[in-house]
Amino acid sequence: MFDNIYKDKKVIITGDTGFKGSWLAIWLLKLGADVVGISLPPQTLRDNYVACGLSERIAHIDQDIRDDEALCKLFAEYNPEIVFHLAAQAIVLEGYQDPHNTYSTNFMGTVNVLEAIRHTKSVKAGVFITTDKCYENREWVYGYRENDRLGGNDPYSASKAACEMAVASYIHSFLNGTSSANIASVRAGNVIGGGDWGENRIIPDCIRALEKNDPIILRNPGAVRPWQHVLEPLSGYLKLGSLLYSDGKTFAGPWNFGPSSKNMITVKELAEKVVENWGHGSILCETENSEKFEANVLHLDISKAVNRLKWQPKLDFDDTVRYTVDEYKVSAKKREAIYEQRIEHIIKYMDI
Repeated sequence: MFDNIYKDKKVIITGDTGFKGSWLAIWLLKLGADVVGISLPPQTLRDNYVACGLSERIAHIDQDIRDDEALCKLFAEYNPEIVFHLAAQAIVLEGYQDPHNTYSTNFMGTVNVLEAIRHTKSVKAGVFITTDKCYENREWVYGYRENDRLGGNDPYSASKAACEMAVASYIHSFLNGTSSANIASVRAGNVIGGGDWGENRIIPDCIRALEKNDPIILRNPGAVRPWQHVLEPLSGYLKLGSLLYSDGKTFAGPWNFGPSSKNMITVKELAEKVVENWGHGSILCETENSEKFEANVLHLDISKAVNRLKWQPKLDFDDTVRYTVDEYKVSAKKREAIYEQRIEHIIKYMDI
């Protein structure tokens, strides 16, 4: 699937203790990579990183990416060949509550990783993960393309737009020589899957309510989102990383990864499908003040990735939710069982 590019390669993941970062670490281990994680510690004992016992499977360093000097030293020590940058403050509502931390982590943290790559000659490829919210949202009914205007009214979205601009700047200013690393930015949103326990995120909120037999409370039930299982964008990131490594600067720049238009589903419909797969539960809709925080319509045009990377999403909406709920149901089991289930889902996904 990735031309065996990752086998025996030293790969750094920033944000390996996070939801997407931990899933990426598992997939890279399956591909035979030598994985090094740089991140703050996991937030809860239920996080995917902890539940899968990744601290025993990869080299992990507790490190804040805002410390540029320490970050450069770690890159010099481990000499990675490929870098995936996922470490971030990733919650829209937290951006309102603590804008300073959001900007310093997301923007300056990204600049620090760019600098570490620039000064580490071993790095051949770097993939910078941002979000679909980096676009200036005009509530269009059609998908945003990579050359559409960046922006963001809230601190989180604006910080991610700034990250995109920083990556583009480094491509043009520093990483354009034949011997320099090839880097790209990737935009995806509304990623769901087992092991995510973040606050103010729809699936973790649903599961917490269902576990307690409480109603699922929805603050913006009519919002339409392009829901995708975590393996979908990760497959795109891995595909892009392999091409950056093997084929050079042809693939540098921004890329969108998202589901098909059939996965454009309202928050309420998603919650209903979660309840159906869980087996029981109820839903309570509360819409007051919801529009302050998040847009109602936002999805991506993935034509560039489909045509140039030969990548495409594989899971329909029903499979996306079924995979996700199954992964939460196994969360009460032992670590080895959880890890093996993640591997099983990766293998099943690759075989589709």
